Amino acid sequence: MTEKKFYFFANWKMYLDFDESNILANGLAEELKNKSRSYEMTVFPSALALQTVTQVLRDLNIDTGIQNGYWVDKGGYTGEISFSMAQNIGCRFALIGHSERRHQFKESNHDVRMKMENVINNTKLVPVLCVGETQKERDDGKTEEIIEAQLRSAYDGVNWDEKREIIIAYEPVWAIGTGNACDAKEAQSQHERIKAIVKELLPGQSLSVLYGGSVSPENAENYLKEKDIDGVLVGGASAKMDSWLKILAIAEKISKKYV
Repeated sequence: MTEKKFYFFANWKMYLDFDESNILANGLAEELKNKSRSYEMTVFPSALALQTVTQVLRDLNIDTGIQNGYWVDKGGYTGEISFSMAQNIGCRFALIGHSERRHQFKESNHDVRMKMENVINNTKLVPVLCVGETQKERDDGKTEEIIEAQLRSAYDGVNWDEKREIIIAYEPVWAIGTGNACDAKEAQSQHERIKAIVKELLPGQSLSVLYGGSVSPENAENYLKEKDIDGVLVGGASAKMDSWLKILAIAEKISKKYV
């Protein structure tokens, strides 16, 4: 079997406060210590818990990432946190353009591009670009158009270092936090198309595409069996010890087949 790297990303969003984040991080550290993993795991805690969770998990080679950042490194931007600040405390990844940022906080493709440029030009972080369509866009038959526009706006003309990973998360907005997960075959079709577009924009670069949107222990394996789905970006289910450990058990089962 050809070797394939799987990514399992836990986006804790704003589900957990500072104490709850550290309790879960320490619980995961206890559960996973002395256990080898054939997949990559990353946790995206809230900004308040980012440093302490990073410290707890780093000895287990579990990475952390920032959920959002601003495209200026320092300055008079009250309430903002820069990507370089996240890097300085040990983060490896950065979510960019998450569907909740795009649609609840009205981030535009331009905003996403500014963040992407800051990350790739000023940090060593791996940007995780999130793309996906709303229910209305899907109903109007615009899924492919919307996703392609988001990809081209983020990647067209960027000076990409070949040593930096390219990771994208396909997040159909209508599936985020609704329990209405995308059919695995439909997700596979979109993942295949995303890879084709990005390979056109950044020829010669390898990339991984994750699925995100109401991922659960009950459906995770269905996604991971598809050839172009390289992992999952999990929200609510990742903020609970029991459900996340069940997903990680699936991760171990699936990823071992490709090593």
